[in-house]
Parts: sequence; structure tokens; C-alpha cells
Amino acid sequence: MEKEQYELVVGALLHDIGKVIYRVGDDHRKHSESGYDFLKNEIKVESKSILDSVRYHHGAQLRGADVEDNSDAYIVYMADNIASSTDRREREEVESGFEVQTLLQPVFNLLNGASYHRYYSASALNVEKIINYPTDQEEKFSEQDYRRIITNISDNLKGISWSEGYVNSLLEVLESNLSFVPSSTSKQEVPDISLFDHVKLTAGIASCIKAYAKAEGITSLKETLFTKGNAFYSVKAFRLASLDISGIQKFIYTITTDKALRTLRARSFYLEILMEHLIDELLSSLSLSRANLIYSGGGHCYLLIPNTKEAVDTFEAFLHGTNEWFLETFGAELYIAGASTPCSSDDMKNLPSGSYQKMYTDLQQSLSEQKNRRYSAKQILFLNHKKVEDYTRECSVCRNIGAVDENGRCPVCAAIEEFSKSVLYDDFFTIERGEAKGRLPLPGGCYLISDNEKTLKERMEQDASYVRTYGKNKAYTGQHIATKLWAGNYTKGSTFEEFAKESKGFRRVGILRADVDNLGSAFIAGFKNPKNDDRYMTLSRTATLSRQLSLFFKLHINKILAKSEYSVSGEPSHERNVTIVYSGGDDLFLVGSWNEVIEAAVDIRRAFERYTEGTLSLSAGIGLYSDSYPISASAREVARQEDSSKDLPGKNAVTLLEDGATHVMTSDGEELKISDGTYHWGEFETEVIGEKFGVIAKYFGYMKGQQGNSFLYHLMELIRNQGDRINFARFVYLIARM
Repeated sequence: MEKEQYELVVGALLHDIGKVIYRVGDDHRKHSESGYDFLKNEIKVESKSILDSVRYHHGAQLRGADVEDNSDAYIVYMADNIASSTDRREREEVESGFEVQTLLQPVFNLLNGASYHRYYSASALNVEKIINYPTDQEEKFSEQDYRRIITNISDNLKGISWSEGYVNSLLEVLESNLSFVPSSTSKQEVPDISLFDHVKLTAGIASCIKAYAKAEGITSLKETLFTKGNAFYSVKAFRLASLDISGIQKFIYTITTDKALRTLRARSFYLEILMEHLIDELLSSLSLSRANLIYSGGGHCYLLIPNTKEAVDTFEAFLHGTNEWFLETFGAELYIAGASTPCSSDDMKNLPSGSYQKMYTDLQQSLSEQKNRRYSAKQILFLNHKKVEDYTRECSVCRNIGAVDENGRCPVCAAIEEFSKSVLYDDFFTIERGEAKGRLPLPGGCYLISDNEKTLKERMEQDASYVRTYGKNKAYTGQHIATKLWAGNYTKGSTFEEFAKESKGFRRVGILRADVDNLGSAFIAGFKNPKNDDRYMTLSRTATLSRQLSLFFKLHINKILAKSEYSVSGEPSHERNVTIVYSGGDDLFLVGSWNEVIEAAVDIRRAFERYTEGTLSLSAGIGLYSDSYPISASAREVARQEDSSKDLPGKNAVTLLEDGATHVMTSDGEELKISDGTYHWGEFETEVIGEKFGVIAKYFGYMKGQQGNSFLYHLMELIRNQGDRINFARFVYLIARM
């Protein structure tokens, strides 16, 4: 990224910093002036480009400004207008009609037909420490709250070098401090977009406009973006792009090893880093920053890129190169599909009605078409004639054929096992360029290693191969710190055997798989509502929704499991005896003692309902297994249970101990085959766990030791043969005698 590019990004990210100062009591002037003075006098910013972008991002100030016709201020002005129109409908040309103490409202207030008036607390700005659940209590954003934010931002900005390597650090600072600050406090608008989400989108849009203007040979930004600016809103200057990795499930779960749990976690985290690395490599090749990343999770992402021939060619070359690397490294096991579709500012705010939904539909159709014709003839020939060093050996972990080490592991599995020793405990994960040599390989001639704070500092100062670093579950700043990775990494055990041994009642491991119901339609049309003329179907709300869901599944999930709430036996709150294998943008997979897994499922479902105000639901599958049962088989079985839950009308269900099947007719006459063990969550909690299991657990808990195995087997035989009416009578008689 050249100097003029990162100065544009910085100016766009800081263009509304004056709103925070304005809301402290500096309301006798425009917030653009407040921000300009703060950056120039307090932070000592010297760049004219940055300062002009902050000072003149509104039309009234820009109209009489002494700036060149191609000043970045015109780009930030247009980008702010576009981002603002996807946040709200009212222009903020004047500072009247605003309530500066307004709290941020959840984006869920308007999702899926909801019409709530709930709020986030201003006192819970730090997402690392607390889950900021929506509440009915409308407190106020105090001057003290804003002063604390200003102090935090000021302290952090003074330590940042204004160069390309620190752009992502600036994003981290703003996310940490502005995630619960409303962008607009207009009394005419719904304040559900945070100031962070607004400035991030503004910076992403600004980068695209600059690239588009350069490619189109626009000689006067003033004329195109200001004098005749209204015409630009319909120009297809942008492309919504998407990447999607296929084969993730097979890569993670097709293993058989005595260190299965630790290996599963390492493989999952490796793929997460792999996806983030691909995103950063693509953005770097396009001279963009992570401000252009709309969403990332579960091997999938959305980005906003410029609609230029150079960007399209770079995108296609990136896809081709990545898939060549996948073929070389993993054969056909992993594949990345990618697609992009042109869009305008009007499309991003659903003008005319239906254009926003069409934008996503076109993108998904292109992705599907690419997945159906993955490889070229040349690539297929390569697969059929790929040289394998040793056809006689099979990896003891992933079962792929090829060269293995003395322990029977292929190079990747050996590197993953070594990586698994540090994935839980190290805070930094570093990308370096060079030959992997026993370390985890990454596309672009890179490899992955873990670091602590000491080794990272040494590497950054001395290692010429250093590329970038990802921090885990903490916000870090510094040169080439790409981003922090929120990672669901809660663990309370290291082996399946330990979980089975520590389970209650009988020795079994529990496995939970769950994901969000109808998330795709929520992204595409979740904010469609006849009452508001679809005015809230915008890119900013989709981006905000994505970020909130990522926070739940990648960060808050750790807090939920660290302090149990639901308990069948009335056990006091404790750390759940479970381990997260994977928790991504909208789904999770965890294992643990069977009883803890069932109770954790209820905790997670309740927390998710509270977090999303009931506008979204989860469907899940829960399986109980012996500790020696193959993880690959149990993963497939629990996935089928999860599918059975999603087949239940209304979804929002869980399948436990799948056994028989019931045929259900839907309202449109379709016959569905539903597992006998599938229940809506309310029924599962109150009738299955609360009543049936509660009675059984209570009885055997009180009468412990008085019933032998023969007695239990006799009961089981009677239950399984209820078709014979006399057996049912015998069963009731035995229970009555007890």
C-alpha cells in the first residue's frame, strides 16, 4: 500500500473522531472541526491529506475549502455519504436535532420482522471482559463515558506510527473503543450502527473509490464526487466479493489418532489462520486493508473491492494460485471458490427495492457455479498424474497416501501435531515467508508458527522473513499486527478418556454440533420489513450483524462455558467440563462429559436467544459415545442429528439419541421424516431434561447401589418390547414396586 493510499484509509477511519469530542461538551462547533483540532494539536498528526479528510468530510465545509480538485477530502466526503446512507436516511449536515447521550441499540431490534427498543450498556465497552446483552433499560451515555473513550484513543494513537504497517492497529484501537458508540444520535433515526462500523465501512468504500477513479482516468474528483456527486451513487464502482473454502469438515474430522482431541483443535485453528492469511494476502495484492473485509467465519468471507479490470484480474489470479497450492499440498481435499458481482452505492442501500437482495443472490449463484466446475482440464490432468513419493505408506492420522515420518505421519499432520502443543497457550501466531521445513505450510510461500510476546519482539526486530502476526482473544497494536483473532478456545480437559471418566451416571463422551437457523436469508433479507419500506436492508447492517455473531461464537462462547448456569441436579455454578473443537461465525462443535455437554447446550441456546433478542435461533445435534468411538464417525452422526433438527417445522430444535423416525406433514403438504429424538428447545428443556431425565437421575441418585446391572437390563428389555402390552404392564409394576 503506497503512502497516499494508507493516508486515505487513515483519514477515512478518523473522519468522525470529532463526534466523540463533540459529545463531551464541545457542541459549540462542528464535529469535523473538533476532530481536526484533536488530531492536529493533541495527536500531532502532520499529514495534510489526513487532516483535510477529517476537516472537510461534510459538504458545507468542503464547499469553501482551500483544497486541490483531487484532494482525498472529496473521496472521504463521498465515502461518508455512501456509508451514512446505508446507516440511516438523514444527512448530518447540521448538528441540531440530536440527542448526544443516546445509547447504541442492537441491530437485532429490526431483524426478521422484530420491532424492539432495547439498548446496549455504555459501561460495558470492553467486549473481552463482559457480554453486553441488550436490555430494556434506557440509561444515558454520560460525558464521563466519552471522556474515558477519548483518553483511551489518545493514549493509543500517540503510540502509532503513521505508516502502512500500522493501519490494522488503528482498526483495533477504534474497534476496542467505538464498538458501542452510536454513529448517529439523530432523533429521526434508529441508532443501531456503531461509530466503529460506520468509519470502517467508510474507509473500505473510500479505498474502492480511489482505485476506481484512477482506473477510469478521472481527472477531477471535485467534479465527479462533489459537483456532480449525485450521479455517482448509481455508478457500479464496487464489487461485492466472496471466498468459500470447501472440504473443511473432512479435513478436520477424518482422523484416527490417540491424540484426537488436541489434533482436532489444532486442525480447526490452522484452517482459521489459513482463511485469515488468504484474506490478508488478497487484500494486500489489491492494495486494500481489512477495512474492506465485511465478514469472515467458517471458511467463508465477504469483501468490498473496486470494480476495475486490475482488481478482477488480481482476484482471479489469486483464486487460481491458491487452488494450485491446494492441489499441490492437499490434492482435492481442500478447494477455494471465489466470485464477485458489480454493485453501486444505490445497490448497497437497496435502491431500487430488491437490488440489495439481487446483489447477494447473483453472488451466491456465481459461487455455486464455480463449485460445480472446480478444476480446469490442466488441473485434472495434474491430479491424475501427480507424483507420489511412496504409494505403499498411509498417514496414520489423515489416511492420505504418501511419504510419512518414523511415526507414520505425513508432513502436514506431523506439523499440526507439533503445532497443537502451543495452540491453546500462545497468544501470537506469526506468518513468515520461506520453505515450511516441518512447519505448517500456507499459500504464497509462507508458513505458520506460534509466538509468545518475547519471541515475537525478537522475530519482528531480527527476522527478514517476518510477514505479519495475529493476536488471539486480545486486542494488540503494533507494526504488521494483522488483527486479533477472536477464538473459541475454552477447554477443560485434554482427552476423550478424561471426559468419559469424569462424566456422571455412566461413562460417556458428549458431542454437540449446532448452527444458526436461516442465517443466509437473514443476511440477504433479514431487515426487509413492509413497515419501513425496506429502508434498513443495507450493507452496514449486514456487516454489523456479521460482526455481532462472530463475537458470540468466537469470544463470548468462552465466557458462557466458563460459568455454568443450567443444571439438572442443581449443582452450583462451575467451569464446564467441555472443550471447544470449533466455534466459528455461526456454528460450533464441542465435546466433553456427556452430562456437561447437554447442560452446556441449554446454556448456549439461552444465551444466544438473549443475545439476539430471539430474532435468531439455533438447531443442534447431541450424541453420546464411548471414548473409543471414532471421532470421524461421531462427527458424521451428530451432523445428521443436526440436519434432523433443521427439518423440524420451525427449526429451533435439538436432536438427542436419534433412534426411530416420525413422519410429519408440513403446512404445504410436504412429508418430513423426523427423528423420534428431535424436540423444540422448550420441550427439550422442560419435558425431556427437566421432567423425564430429572426423575430418572433423582431416583438413581437416591437409590445408588441398590439396582444391579441385571435389573437395569431387565428394565431395558421391557422398554424395547413395549409392543407387547403385558411388557408395558410389567414395566409399570416394577417402577411402582421401587
